[in-house]
Amino acid sequence: MHALFLASALLAGCLLAVQASVNLQLNKAVGTPYGASTLQLSVATALLVLLAVAAGAIGAIRLVPDVPVWHLLGGLASPLYITSGILLFPRLGALAAAGLFVTGQMFASLGLDLFGLLGVARKPPSLGIALGALAVLAGITVIIRGQRPAPSASGPAPGAPGGPAGGARTTTLTAPAIPGVRRAGGLGQGGWILLGIVAGAVLPVQGAVNAALRKDIHEPVTTAMISFVVATITIAVVLIVLLATHRTPRPRLAGLRTMTWWGWLGGACAAAYVTATFTLIPAVGAATTVALTVTGQQAASAVIDNHGLLRLPRRPLTAPRLAGLVLLIAGSVLVQLT
Repeated sequence: MHALFLASALLAGCLLAVQASVNLQLNKAVGTPYGASTLQLSVATALLVLLAVAAGAIGAIRLVPDVPVWHLLGGLASPLYITSGILLFPRLGALAAAGLFVTGQMFASLGLDLFGLLGVARKPPSLGIALGALAVLAGITVIIRGQRPAPSASGPAPGAPGGPAGGARTTTLTAPAIPGVRRAGGLGQGGWILLGIVAGAVLPVQGAVNAALRKDIHEPVTTAMISFVVATITIAVVLIVLLATHRTPRPRLAGLRTMTWWGWLGGACAAAYVTATFTLIPAVGAATTVALTVTGQQAASAVIDNHGLLRLPRRPLTAPRLAGLVLLIAGSVLVQLT
């Protein structure tokens, strides 16, 4: 049974990478990342409501009026993380984007542990933690510095395989356009990197807040449901404001009819990840759960990038990127298990 729990934690981490990748199909269908995030979170919320009803845990919501307000705010992290994944995966690749998320997760977890914030038990510093932090920084640096933009969709360039013969190998590489995001005034690479780190950093904060909520209402599934209800309301308000100020196009719901079926799986992945982590932490411990989910997330991102799965641009797993991946995983494990 213990081996099953460990395998489930690894699979839950893989779902994070798959979730961000399949959400791009939802974004293409509706034409705006904020509309896509609203739909994805709505699907996750609906699934968790059904799960709470089936498990007989829905009655725990009667305890919500007595809960401190900040215990209800863990869901605010989900819209930022999901929307950031939609924006970053085609620009930086699955491995680099997930690496930034892991970097943010690791350093935020480190802050929570070392300073005992948000009810997390204080953890003394150690040599293993310091080495792990350095390994994560080195890993993401290697991955970002070795990052190559994905080829544009216009076809092979002269001299490339499939292009006109005899030409010089001068393939033009460009970042793909993101539906619903204006190119003018966009963030530079430094801005996208910062966004990825911040989006990853909010996940441990969300976990700490949701852990406090779980102590209040005693039902992990209902805790996850409440978190996603807050997340859905938040991103819906953001979408309404952006529509009112003409900062994003109106979602094209007609495009959903032609979207591939697996474009809907992002909500299921999100719901499964949250439910799995709440279930696994009491069974195998928080440190083991985090270490295994991070490993699964990085491994799945590397496979998606290397093979161009889920209609993402193919970015081969070169030696530097593989070295960066190994450093990320080793650093995360050192920090979480030391």
